[in-house]
Amino acid sequence: MTEAIFNDLFVLELANNHWGNLDRGLKIIRDFARVVKFNNVKAAIKLQFRDVDNFVHPDFRERADIRYIKKTIDTQMPWDNLRLMIETVRDCGMVTMVTPFDEVSVDKCVEFGVEILKIASSDIRDKTLLRKMAETGLPVIASSGGAEIEHIDQLVEFFTSRNVPFALNHCVSLYPSEDGDLELDQIDFLKARYPQITIGYSTHEYRDWWDSTLIAYGKGARTFERHIDIDYEGVPVSSYCTKPQQADTWFRAMKKAQEMCGHGSAARRVVPEGERRYLDALVRGVYAKRDLAKGEVLSHDDVYFAVPLLKGQLSTREFGGGEYLTEAIKAHAPLDVETVDGPGLKSPSLLRLIRDRGIDLAPPALAPAAKAS
Repeated sequence: MTEAIFNDLFVLELANNHWGNLDRGLKIIRDFARVVKFNNVKAAIKLQFRDVDNFVHPDFRERADIRYIKKTIDTQMPWDNLRLMIETVRDCGMVTMVTPFDEVSVDKCVEFGVEILKIASSDIRDKTLLRKMAETGLPVIASSGGAEIEHIDQLVEFFTSRNVPFALNHCVSLYPSEDGDLELDQIDFLKARYPQITIGYSTHEYRDWWDSTLIAYGKGARTFERHIDIDYEGVPVSSYCTKPQQADTWFRAMKKAQEMCGHGSAARRVVPEGERRYLDALVRGVYAKRDLAKGEVLSHDDVYFAVPLLKGQLSTREFGGGEYLTEAIKAHAPLDVETVDGPGLKSPSLLRLIRDRGIDLAPPALAPAAKAS
């Protein structure tokens, strides 16, 4: 498994949206699978695993006033149900992914054949959990959240030094996030600081599923994460969650960003034939100022430059002076590769280019001077 698994990956965070309800969880998976398939994107459904019986201290299990504990207890699911959800994700053709919050949950991820692990923003300094995750060798994604830069440095070093495929998301942990909270320039910062790893974008915004994706992809983000949910049985959907129809917009935005960004920044782009011919049509060709004899060595005083450029004709790009004529030519005639030679005109590829570019027309006859009225 390599870092390629992260490229153009959408992570659909199921979190606690199933509310401990297996039927609801399975419906979310299947509803989003249809949108994923329709858009032909690579997507992971991400669950959260907790060994709840040991995750919450027994003396605090009844503390309904502690929101995190109450939510954890209320949404607890048996391992068999979680296994079924993982299998359903796999059967739907999506990548299986889990955020494990404890060491037993990591073991369950391995047992269930989970493909990617996620580190919760709150756990990026949990050395025990990180060691357990690294021992699996599975690819890992972390979100930067509100972490200090020295802790992010340590996290990246921890996994990359162990050759664990690792990606890092820019993330603002505000639920929901306004447009002004997004800090998308942080993608540039993370890419510059950690050029050896994949940088992604995890978001909890609720106003837009298009512009931020275009911007994030253009800045180099290659994984994208959002919480997901559906309208089902009257359960309210949190404002920061993405519904299937909004995911469709999200996926299409990334496809549009790919189309507009092109084929990457590792090398100079391949210039399309149509573009080359368009530019060639704007280049000036070389014409004789006067009648020129065979064998004459040419200087800039012997020629002038004008459009159009004809097929086989020298242009201002090649002419430098010092070339010589292999045939005599008349004033105002084009200087072409059949009548001109020189040290700079020996390359077969250059000669092929000159013969292929420009317009395929003979120069028009000069119009007679208008008679004085």
